[in-house]
Amino acid sequence: MQHIKNIIFDLGGIFLNINYQLTEQAFVQLGIPNFTQMFSQHHSNELFELLETGKLSPDDFYNVFRKESGTNLTNEQIKNAWNALLLDFPKERIDWLTKIKEQYNIYLFSNTNQIHYDRFMEDFIKAFPGKDFNSYFIKAYYSQTLGLRKPYVASFKQIIQEQQLVPHETLFIDDTIKNIEGAKQAGLQTIHLVHPKTVLDLTL
Repeated sequence: MQHIKNIIFDLGGIFLNINYQLTEQAFVQLGIPNFTQMFSQHHSNELFELLETGKLSPDDFYNVFRKESGTNLTNEQIKNAWNALLLDFPKERIDWLTKIKEQYNIYLFSNTNQIHYDRFMEDFIKAFPGKDFNSYFIKAYYSQTLGLRKPYVASFKQIIQEQQLVPHETLFIDDTIKNIEGAKQAGLQTIHLVHPKTVLDLTL
């Protein structure tokens, strides 16, 4: 690995524990047995891509979701099932992040959506009172506000250009191989961090 000055981190599976099966199970219990055909770690249909790039509001998402799934679920039922995959921010990873930001210029780039964002930010504040998760980074990029999502090369190039980063001096860390491949195409160095390994296992 060449000399690194900048690190772009993913969020889910890196600092925030997530379990996609919990959301799948929640929707199955609500009468949607084929939810993984709509959304999983490795696949999103158009509805979820629109939500994750901010082109669809949460309320519009709930309405279209009801139509596509053929259900009469309430907004609250959909939201709770959708948020079921969000777990915790392990303290040791946040402590590690505090140290690593002293050594590198660090950024965050997460494929997420406003529904998830509101929930995990609320959870972070409860777990770490008085702290702002976004303040750990020079800038935290979220797909619904960037208007672009991983693994598309354009999303990485947008961040590189905005932050004036030198790609070969920049490391991207993610737990999803498609996102790693997109980052490589943008010229970034990469680490595919696969469970059960965590950032605590990294040698940077």
